[in-house]
Amino acid sequence: LWRLGYCARLLKTNHFRTAASNPSFPAVWMLLAQHSGTIPGLFVVVQKNTLFTMPETVEDKTDPELYLPHPGVRGMTLLNREAFKRTLVVPALKVRKEIVHRVLKSLKQSVLQRPGLKRVVEDPEDEDSRFVILDPHKVPDFSLGESEQQVLKELSVPAEVCRYQLELGYENFKSEEILRAVLPQGQEVTSGFSRVGHIAHLNLRDHQLPYRHLIGQVIMDKNPGVTCVVNKTNIIDSTYRNFEMEVLAGESNLVTKVKENNISYELDFSKVYWNPRLSTEHGRIVALLRAGDVLFDVFAGVGPFAIPAAKRRCRVFANDLNPDSYSWLLHNCRLNKVHSQVKAFNMDGRAFLRGPVREELSKELPLLGEEHQTAFHIVMNLPALAVEFLDVFRHLLVGEPCSPAGLPTVHCYGFSKHRDPARDIQERAEAVLGTSLAGRCSTFLVRNVAPSKEMLCLSFQVPADVLYKRPCP
Repeated sequence: LWRLGYCARLLKTNHFRTAASNPSFPAVWMLLAQHSGTIPGLFVVVQKNTLFTMPETVEDKTDPELYLPHPGVRGMTLLNREAFKRTLVVPALKVRKEIVHRVLKSLKQSVLQRPGLKRVVEDPEDEDSRFVILDPHKVPDFSLGESEQQVLKELSVPAEVCRYQLELGYENFKSEEILRAVLPQGQEVTSGFSRVGHIAHLNLRDHQLPYRHLIGQVIMDKNPGVTCVVNKTNIIDSTYRNFEMEVLAGESNLVTKVKENNISYELDFSKVYWNPRLSTEHGRIVALLRAGDVLFDVFAGVGPFAIPAAKRRCRVFANDLNPDSYSWLLHNCRLNKVHSQVKAFNMDGRAFLRGPVREELSKELPLLGEEHQTAFHIVMNLPALAVEFLDVFRHLLVGEPCSPAGLPTVHCYGFSKHRDPARDIQERAEAVLGTSLAGRCSTFLVRNVAPSKEMLCLSFQVPADVLYKRPCP
């Protein structure tokens, strides 16, 4: 924050007029780049906020109080929609009804554009006239500018702006505005959530918990299709990768259907792991596969890697220790008609690697020839523990190594709070494997999980001297 504040002050004091005359984003970024040498990490911070932060939507910064609900709702914990009613005095134009459309088109920059509110209302005293509601932020002093007055003169409309009493109710406020009015001043407002089918999943902070049922109801009211709102009540269980949750509003049905990358999945959100923020990563890995390749999914969940891979005509071996995940994996394979291409297992990750994975690699790798090269990929998406499982690859196979091109590629996920997360996860993997991966691996930043906590994917071909144990002569 200090780095960004320093650069913002620098921009304001030294370059304000230049930026105002040429408000192009490249110019601003070049200005920031000039000073990035004295402010290390500036662009890393900006990139993270751009990609991973869910910012609140603010209607207007000049007068944030204008569209706030009635101040009496502050501190409300049980939602009372009637208490949000408020009357505002806003500017309006009295216009003959036959030219209303032309006025709206000509003054579209000044007309009220707020969702849920009518821009044109009837005049109770004159059935041949209508009131065109203007945006009080665009017409702050109840007087139009010269350009607007000229337009109205051409349309033979008096430029006199009248005062109109506009009724605002609960349905006219956005969820951010409602929660900002209810929660104590100065406290963070929750405006972002994960959508899993009909379920909205929140991660509330401690200071928001007294208002959790109201927050849940507001989120459900303002997001069509959401019929259940839940809040995570503990951290993810490292064994089955699920977490306890509390239903804040709506029905208690947590069996839902989601669609990711044009593939449908059904699951019980309370019993299995599903994160909609990983859809891009699922697609990235699956795009590396070709028809005929083999995918071993060690921690498969309900199938977000396995099923798309099978759709690409790959042979898939998918495993998950959680019996509920295993059941939904089988269900989703049948749902997407790939059950004949996916062999599913309900085993511990180590047992899966030392059993079906070793068996298949021992059988397939010696058969690889120069003309036909099948690629083997091993996905290990258990960020909290996956790196610790890499020791299984040490002397997993016995015999003479296959050609380097046939060595299986591992995609191992992990969390890091290190200043250099890529180096951190590589060094941890090297320590477990007992060899260096320098020049033989790549690291991909998946997402920012929390402040100073990154999720990464380390991809590498298992070195032959690690994978193979040569028999004694």
